[in-house]
Order: sequence, then C-alpha cells, then structure tokens
Amino acid sequence: MPKSQTIFTCSHCDAQYPKWAGRCEQCGKWDTIAQTVAPDAVPHAPATHSDVPAKQPTQIADVDITKTVRIATQDAGLDRVLGGGLVPGELVLLGGDPGVGKSTLLLRLAAAVPDALYVSAEESLEQIALRAKRLGITDLTAIHDTHCEAILATLKKEQPPVAIIDSIQTIGSSAVSGDIGSVSQIRACTASILEVAKTTGTAVMLVGHVTKDGAVAGPKTLEHLVDAVLYLEGDQHHQMRILRSVKNRFGSTDEIALYQMEQSGLTLVTNPTSVFLNTDRTQSPGTILSIIMDGKQPLIVEVQALTTKTSYGYPQRRASGFDLNRLQLLIAVLTQHAKFPLDQFDVHVNIVGGLKIKEPAADLAVACAIMSSLQDSAFATSAVAFGEIGLGGEIRPVRSQDKRKKEAQTLSLQPVHSSKTITHVSELNTLF
Repeated sequence: MPKSQTIFTCSHCDAQYPKWAGRCEQCGKWDTIAQTVAPDAVPHAPATHSDVPAKQPTQIADVDITKTVRIATQDAGLDRVLGGGLVPGELVLLGGDPGVGKSTLLLRLAAAVPDALYVSAEESLEQIALRAKRLGITDLTAIHDTHCEAILATLKKEQPPVAIIDSIQTIGSSAVSGDIGSVSQIRACTASILEVAKTTGTAVMLVGHVTKDGAVAGPKTLEHLVDAVLYLEGDQHHQMRILRSVKNRFGSTDEIALYQMEQSGLTLVTNPTSVFLNTDRTQSPGTILSIIMDGKQPLIVEVQALTTKTSYGYPQRRASGFDLNRLQLLIAVLTQHAKFPLDQFDVHVNIVGGLKIKEPAADLAVACAIMSSLQDSAFATSAVAFGEIGLGGEIRPVRSQDKRKKEAQTLSLQPVHSSKTITHVSELNTLF
C-alpha cells in the first residue's frame, strides 16, 4: 500500500506547504491554505516499448495544407493581427484589463461569423441582449453557463465554426478542486476546451482578464496552452484601443490594429495619423512630433514637455505615456553632455492621445521637447524627431529608419536632424 503524507495546499493557486500558514506566499490570499493528504509516488514498472506501435515519419512537403481554410472574422484589423483569420481548431486567448472592450469586440465577431456561438459565463442572456441592442446587433446565438462540462457538451453537439467563451475566469469544472477563477480551475478548463477544439475543428476564442501583475489567474498562466495570445490595450480615459499579438503559431506578431471606442462599439481606425496628429496644432514651446513603430505600423505622436523652476531641493520628474526611468536617464545625459541645468527644474513629459511608448526611438523627441520648453522656443509645426540617445550623448539610428522618413515625407514633415547633421545632444542648441 502506498504511504501518504500530510501537506497543506492553497485552494487559489495550488501552492503546497509542509505546514499551515494564514497567508499564501505565492498568490497573497488569506485563509486559502487547507490540509490535504497526498499519496507518495508509486514506483512504476519499466515501460514495455514492444507494446507501443511505432509512428511512420512523414515528409512535411507531403502534408496537404490546401484544405485548411481560414475563417474570416469580417474585421480587417482582427484578421490582420491573427495572420489572415482564424484557423479551424485554433485556440486564441484575448487578454486585457476589465472594461477595455474585449466583450464588445467579440460580440461583433460572433454576430459577423455565420453559426458562431457566444458562450457567456459572466452575463445572463438578458444582459447580453441589452448589450447587443446597444451595439445594433440582431443576429447572435448565445448561451449562458458557468459549468465547463456543459459548455464542452454544447460545443461537441453544435460544432460551431467559431465559439467565444467570455470569460475563462468565470467557468469551473466539477472534476477539479479549487474555487472558480483559481489557477487549477483555469488550467484544467482550458486544457479541456483545447482538446475539444482540436477534435471538432471549432476555433475557440477565450477572454481572460489581466490582474495588476498579469500572472495570478490571468492570461500569463495560459500562454503555453493556447495557439495565439492577443492583448487589447487602452484605458477608460482615452478612446484609443490597440490590439496586438504577443504569440501566434499561425501568423506574425508584428501586426497591430487600432480601434476607437464609440457609442456603437469599437470602430477600426484605418488612418492612425488622423487620431494622434492634431492638424490644428500651433507653434508652442515644449512640443514636437515623433514617429514610432508599433509592429510594422508607423505612428506619428505628439510629445510634450514642461520644465518649471523647482520649488524644493529635489527636482520632480513626471511622465505620462513614457517610461519614467528612461526619462531620468535622458535628463542625466542632457545635464552632463548638453550642459542643460535640469537639476534646477521640474520636468514633466506627456504623450498625447494616451499612447504608451516603449521603444527608444522617441528619445530624441523627448530631449528636443525638454530643450524647447527650457529655452521657451518653439519648433516648427512640421518638425519631427526620432532617434535613440546613448549614455555618451550620441544620437543613434533606429530600426525602420527609411519607413519613418517615408511616413514623414507623406505628411510633409521635416526631421530636425536632417536639415543639420546632428550626431550628439551637445549640438541640439544649433536647432534654434
């Protein structure tokens, strides 16, 4: 008979401990650790390989892929991010903060694809009907259930081309212990849904909410199970939403789609420049344009900076849409190599439109905006800046330089470092 040992397991994240504790060190939850009994591993007899049939290797060139036809979502942006549409049997995870518009986007998908099935575990059918009426959707097939076994039985019976499950955190399986939304429940339900998707050929899209750290009971725990991971980014204070792919077994991860949140739902933005670039801009100190690359898409954004004499002994630095640590680094470089007295000024940087810039190509634009505000001198409205600044003050070229210049020429913009050859931050004063 196998021996058993007493362990203590967290019902939320399945972390195990040799003794009881009031708070789980892994997920931070209180009163979730309970005593369980786990049998010791039983030594297995050596496997008899003679009983296992051998597989016949196949030349990959002989595999027929012409029968695989992608399912169009009728959304040009979503199709582009997916790599041309949904692949039959594909399991896609759509993550994002609560309220960013995931359900709104997928409701339109369920209404656009014939015979698609919308599975709601968060809202009742009455609530779905109210949301669909607000979005102007009339042709929609939906069910409401929180039991994973019932959802799987429905998928096997109906075999829809596309199924949307909203959300994975609110369904549970009776075969797995733990509360609904725990890591054990999410993983078990996702694995079961994946098996059904592969056997029936139904393309399934899961909705997953992102927590603050993005790890506990969130999409990060499922990225290795699914075929594609999409994120819908944005905040409730701005209308812009960005859909991007961070994993895609059937396409590229360099594509993005931009949407605007309107009363009728999410609307695809075909001309991003019209959103981020204000054509009525006037010359004002501390403002300059920059061209950043988000995937393969060049985006023109407005960078603003404000410098004010500090009222305290320690100057303040604030950034919205730009990395604060990167801003601190740029201020140090400008102070050391360009001899700007920024140690006596508070510096505030803002990216207009709610966009969050992560690539270093915006370094030169931020430096130019800070310099413009400090000297109270404005750049021309057609000026644009992009380039990475090193710790030595050198201005380095960035990727897709030709594509950025082409985008600038299309809008009659002039890079500030092309009219005068500028290779170092100490030469920025020559722009005025």
